[in-house]
Amino acid sequence: MPSRVVITGYGAVTPLGCSVDATWKNLVSGVCGIGYITLFDTADFAIKIAAEVKDFNPADFMDPVTARYSDRYTQLALAAALQAIEKAGLKITDSNKYDIGILVGSGVGGISTLSQQVNILSSKGPKRVSPFMVPMMIADSAPAQISIKTGIMGPNFSVASSCSTGADAIGLAFRLIRHGEIGAMIAGGADAAVTPIGIAGFTQAGALSKNPDPQKACRPFDKNRDGFITGEGAAILVLENLDHALARGANILAEIAGYGSTSDAYHITKPLETGDGAAKAMELALACAGINSIDYINAHGTSTPFNDLSETKAIKKAFGDAAHKIPVSSTKSMHGHMLGAAGAIETLICCKAIQEGIMPPTINLDTPDPECDLDYIPNKARNGDICTAMSNSFGFGGHNSAVIVRRYPGSKG
Repeated sequence: MPSRVVITGYGAVTPLGCSVDATWKNLVSGVCGIGYITLFDTADFAIKIAAEVKDFNPADFMDPVTARYSDRYTQLALAAALQAIEKAGLKITDSNKYDIGILVGSGVGGISTLSQQVNILSSKGPKRVSPFMVPMMIADSAPAQISIKTGIMGPNFSVASSCSTGADAIGLAFRLIRHGEIGAMIAGGADAAVTPIGIAGFTQAGALSKNPDPQKACRPFDKNRDGFITGEGAAILVLENLDHALARGANILAEIAGYGSTSDAYHITKPLETGDGAAKAMELALACAGINSIDYINAHGTSTPFNDLSETKAIKKAFGDAAHKIPVSSTKSMHGHMLGAAGAIETLICCKAIQEGIMPPTINLDTPDPECDLDYIPNKARNGDICTAMSNSFGFGGHNSAVIVRRYPGSKG
């Protein structure tokens, strides 16, 4: 019989705060973490806003030498992982170090390092390229550094599925534990694409909002939405076999109940307009969890015209007439699109929503799109008894993923 999988720890570094508590407080207050870019000079850029992580000091989580030779996305991932492990009270010992794994994904990996070193190659020649470039830029640098820092010696790898990455890392970790491959996993996602090449690339692809007002630019499901806002950050969960968690007396925060993933097989950037692939991912997650209803959905909700409409159709296909009764919100309206970390932070938010009985709002939803006609919790958080919550994540390449979080009896935050 498949094992039950529970969440015993979580950590986050986001545009709303460098901890879960800070992030959650700002989310439920409707605070927007989007602002003018400070990480580089935007004088020549059409898009000058993003959702940056603020007041982050990597030296708080790693020694200065490691910090210097780690890309920003790795720094963020390690910080979130250490928070999660501390929250879980998970002690790494000689007797358990091979029974704990790490699966931390990234959509673009060390893009900052790569772009900097390409500039050096062009201007100064190949002998000036850093010998640290490869370990800094590769997507599995984050889980590797987490392993080195903590002494975890079980399976250690990364995954990339665009904006579904964080959800897929959690979903695959869930499956490994569920089927008895391992006792616990450190799982989630991290990205730091607020870089010149990142912003330029998304701008040229026509994906970003052209609204110059940082506080109003991200407006999921609103009639006047015109693109997403690039965000950065990391979110990590500690997942454990239920028996594993109980045996060590862990405080169980919630349970991962289901996971489903599909592909649109349609277009490299646009979602399938009918929402069929996304709906199927939700249906698979529901079947995995053995349920047919949900109390709250944290939507992918990027604030792009195509995605928000497609996701609305998908939710209707998956839930039928009940779709109009399910509260849905897009927290990207506040923390921006954290790319490979998006699915992880939004799964974490589902966990917090269940614990606290609060559903974060979709801010800037001032002029509802008539075609996006679900209950999107506009502008103000809502209290409610939440037993089950679903996080949707969809990505370039046609990736669709859904993760279901369920209340665990007697759990405490």
